[in-house]
Formats: sequence, C-alpha cells, structure tokens
Amino acid sequence: MISRIIAKLIYLLQKKLKPEMIGGFSYSKSKDVRISNHTHISYPKNLTVGEQVFIAHFSYIDCMQPISIGRNVHIGSYVSILTHSAHNSLRLHGKHYCTDAPNLVALQKGQVIIGEYSSIGPYSIIMPGTTLGKGSLITANSYVNSGVYPDFAILKGNPAKIVGSTRDYDELLLERYPEMRSKYYLNDND
Repeated sequence: MISRIIAKLIYLLQKKLKPEMIGGFSYSKSKDVRISNHTHISYPKNLTVGEQVFIAHFSYIDCMQPISIGRNVHIGSYVSILTHSAHNSLRLHGKHYCTDAPNLVALQKGQVIIGEYSSIGPYSIIMPGTTLGKGSLITANSYVNSGVYPDFAILKGNPAKIVGSTRDYDELLLERYPEMRSKYYLNDND
C-alpha cells in the first residue's frame, strides 16, 4: 500500500515537473495560446498576448514594463525578452546599487512589442525598448538591441542586424507551394 502511494506521488511529481504546453492564461482571450510550464513570466499583468501564440520551453519573459506579443507569434526555447536591464547600472553604482535602486543611473528599460506572424529563434535575447515589425524573423542565438525594426525584417547576429526580408523568402516558398497563396498571412483581412 505504501509503495503504491509513493509511486503515485512520484508520478504526480514527474508530471508536474516535465515540460508541457499549457494555455488558458488571464492575459490572453484566446484558447490557442500555448506557453510552456517551464517558461517564466515576471509581472504577467503587463503581458498582452494575441491569438495562436506559442512560447517554447525554458524562456524568460520579463514584463516589468509592458510586453505585447501579436497573434501567430512563435518564440523558441531559451529566449529572453527583457523590459529592463541593469548591466550598466551595476558597474556605475558599485556597492551602492541596492541603496540607489529607486534612482539608478544607466538602467535600461522600455516596453517590447513583437509584431504578428513573427518568429524568434532559440537562445535569442530581445533587449528593452524593442519594437519588432510584423512578419519578422529573429534567427537563433541573436542579440536584438533596443530599436524599431521594420515589418518583414530578418535579424541575425550579435548584435543582430537586418540581413534580409521574410517577404523575399516567402515568395520563394509560395512559388514552391502555390496552393498556400490563398492562406498566406498577408491575405488576412481581420
């Protein structure tokens, strides 16, 4: 009897700890939002998520400032989306960092906006004050500095730079799969 209880507890613990995709969050009106139970979201009240968003395992979403994620966005594993960063303040304030906390010099902060139909590759970092246009792609392992990036941008590198347009790449795909042209997201009117 005790061994069955222990086995049941181990099963429940393993089920609780394993990565799963979960939905039904208060910051989304859509049932199609899937966020890993191993993704950490700080200050979720500042997060707005569109329909059909997917956030993979082990990502970190820092919502100290507002973050808006448009519909049909896919975010890979181990992605960090940051709305504040104290990496410069730590050095300038030295041992007074904690006592100076309300008035930190060089604290980088700002909202993040991710346009609809965008994709963020694994191990990427998006810094505070970033606006990513719709239909954009951030390749894996990219570091995106603050700034406004245009629609359809392909960003790559550390620091990330615009290396192309998803519209050009999509056109090649649509030539290969013409039956998808009627479903293509630029045809969405809603």
